[in-house]
Amino acid sequence: MTRLQELYTTHGQSPWLDNLKRDYLATGALQELVEGGVRGITADSTIFQRAIAGSPDYDDQFRALIAAGASAAAAYWELVITDIESALGLLRPLYDDSGGRDGFVSIELDPGLAHDTAASVGAVWDLHRRIDEPNLLVKIPATPEGIPAIRQMIGEGRSINITLIFSMERYAKVIDAYLDGLEAHAASGGDLSRVHSVASFFVSRVDTEVDHRLEVIGTPEALRLRGRAAVAQAKLAYTLFRDRFQGPRWEPLAAHGARVQRPLWASTSTKNPAYPDTLYIDSIIGPDTVNSMPEGTIEAFKDHGRLARTIDLGVDEARRTLEGLAGVGVDPADVSRALEDEGVTTVAKSFHELLGALERKRAELGLPMSGWGADSAGHAGSEWRSG
Repeated sequence: MTRLQELYTTHGQSPWLDNLKRDYLATGALQELVEGGVRGITADSTIFQRAIAGSPDYDDQFRALIAAGASAAAAYWELVITDIESALGLLRPLYDDSGGRDGFVSIELDPGLAHDTAASVGAVWDLHRRIDEPNLLVKIPATPEGIPAIRQMIGEGRSINITLIFSMERYAKVIDAYLDGLEAHAASGGDLSRVHSVASFFVSRVDTEVDHRLEVIGTPEALRLRGRAAVAQAKLAYTLFRDRFQGPRWEPLAAHGARVQRPLWASTSTKNPAYPDTLYIDSIIGPDTVNSMPEGTIEAFKDHGRLARTIDLGVDEARRTLEGLAGVGVDPADVSRALEDEGVTTVAKSFHELLGALERKRAELGLPMSGWGADSAGHAGSEWRSG
């Protein structure tokens, strides 16, 4: 049994792969990862930017799409959806065998919609219509405008991966949105057992931002707190998760088949080389959680990761750590705002850089400009794709 398999069977944490590219699908590498213990996949604009712009694997399909009249933006969605659908098919047996616990693949909305509730709702509808598979999760960022979109989509029975969570306050609103949505879906006669969701905390980015602020402060007390904020916040988030998914509000929903919204630890590769390369796995292992890892972190954990339940150890110390940060002048609300803004900006930049790269590729391949456009909601090309 691999460490990844034991992570799930012994400790109840599902290891997911934070990457997707056509080469993995074509060569059987993804199948091997699944056989070795990977139980789901996350992907975003940055991942697809690296995959599509840096590889010839997509050229034949891209050429055919442009020749059929697609714009570069419409072609992007077709390329991505092709990979997503292939991965969904590969993971569907795991989804079925696990009773819908794992086997998911996530697709991200156009990042330009992060602050547009109505357009996000429309894009989720469209992606769930175009990719009609039960193991699809559509990503909605946990921005203030994303929260009502989450509530509405869960209320309609859509399965959602809530991303870019950086604070306890926003996480509490994400949980409320999920519970509100489940209650609405139950009131309309919906099947709660078919609704799935994860709440994605971006872990390492918290330490990156907080450590920078601590180094600017520069006092011995501040410097002693470096590398501790992210794990401390994850531990307290898990405490909140366990508290909210029990009791008089949750129990009637669970009785009707509702599933807990598992915390997902994202951005778990270590950014600071001074920290252990499995820090953001070893320190936050526990039941009913997901850890989405890039390949390098998976290999490091398989080689020397520590298997032990750690997510609910040292919770009081975690509280003292966050209190200590406030005591030396690190404002957690300002940290979360900065990280949310940075996260939205980063994925939007990757998205637009990829569209630019596709336009250049179109020119390099000598392909004509197309007449098909794409709207910002990410449902470009649905007319000609279905025809």
